Amino acid sequence: MALLSLEKVSVAYDNHLILENFDLELAQGQLLSLLGPSGCGKTTTLRLIAGFLDAQGGKFMFDGRDYTRLPVSKRNFGFVFQNYALFPHLSVYDNVAFGLRLRKLKEAEVKQKVMRMLEIVNLNGFEKRFPQELSGGQRQRVAIARALVIEPDLLLFDEPLSNLDANLRVTMRVEIRRLQQELGMTAVYVSHDQEECFSISDTVAIMNAGRIEQLGAPSDIYQYPKSEYVARFIGFNNFLEFSGVRQGTHGPEWTSGDYGFAVHLQPGQSTSESYKGAIRPDDLYLSSESLGTGMNAEGTQVPDASAAIHVDLTSNHVPGTVRVSTYLGRSYQYEVETPLGPFTVNQEMDRPLAPGKQVQVHFPADKIVMVSQ
Repeated sequence: MALLSLEKVSVAYDNHLILENFDLELAQGQLLSLLGPSGCGKTTTLRLIAGFLDAQGGKFMFDGRDYTRLPVSKRNFGFVFQNYALFPHLSVYDNVAFGLRLRKLKEAEVKQKVMRMLEIVNLNGFEKRFPQELSGGQRQRVAIARALVIEPDLLLFDEPLSNLDANLRVTMRVEIRRLQQELGMTAVYVSHDQEECFSISDTVAIMNAGRIEQLGAPSDIYQYPKSEYVARFIGFNNFLEFSGVRQGTHGPEWTSGDYGFAVHLQPGQSTSESYKGAIRPDDLYLSSESLGTGMNAEGTQVPDASAAIHVDLTSNHVPGTVRVSTYLGRSYQYEVETPLGPFTVNQEMDRPLAPGKQVQVHFPADKIVMVSQ
């Protein structure tokens, strides 16, 4: 049974509907991330759960109770804000103790809980400092400690790492995941950062225009996006437009222009459905212009070209011309113009392919993901 359940919920701002018949469930001890671009409804969903917004329709159930009209003060939820929202005139200790004192706990109990929580978030020894004396990461730890110390039934994160630099974001997301797993917290986390959400979540909801486009484990969404919208959002920026299906050398092939593509379908997909083929830049492969030369992309002779490229040479390849070569560090990124349009390819090699180089772009059958249009 779900701990949290939104059932057919609708929310509007000034008669503009943001969520309509919105459903969501979350199990005890799980961290769910709401992921999507600005305006998709993720922050609205979080504020609805927190009690900052009222629903115009539907029901919010939590732990078997109807929370739809329950005021914020009656919900034992912790909230971690994007801008920390610390009291600048209060010390770290007093910031963390604030919620406990509102609950009128005895000072001895307050001290015990605050010091324990500061130890958990690795801020012991900082209790007398003020927010302006702390780094961004330390301030965010104080904000998390303040939310956790009240022992909330649910912890809500509203883009908590967006104000931190890149390296600190990585450190803090590991820390949030550690705390969540260590303490068995149930949490809802909002972000527009794919890598951030995938690294800390048990479940991710990809949101689009006030609805959930895909819900699942991070690894499932990353490998098998169901729609073009989800695929584009998580890094599939190469797409094949298919016009039909034909019989190829080793089975059915999807056709795009004059070219055929063998594809590994996922359970539930069939040749009778209409799809686009999505593939990541890292999963494409370039070889020299002539498939019969036995040359790989670096221009080195190999005994068997088919062994070098790991695909059936009778399909899944398109001729192209390198237009742009960009050095990425571990690899080069190529923009390749083909009869089917441009494709982006990332490939490791010692020597880059020069613009104007004639190549074959190979599409491994097990790397093409079929997505709905």
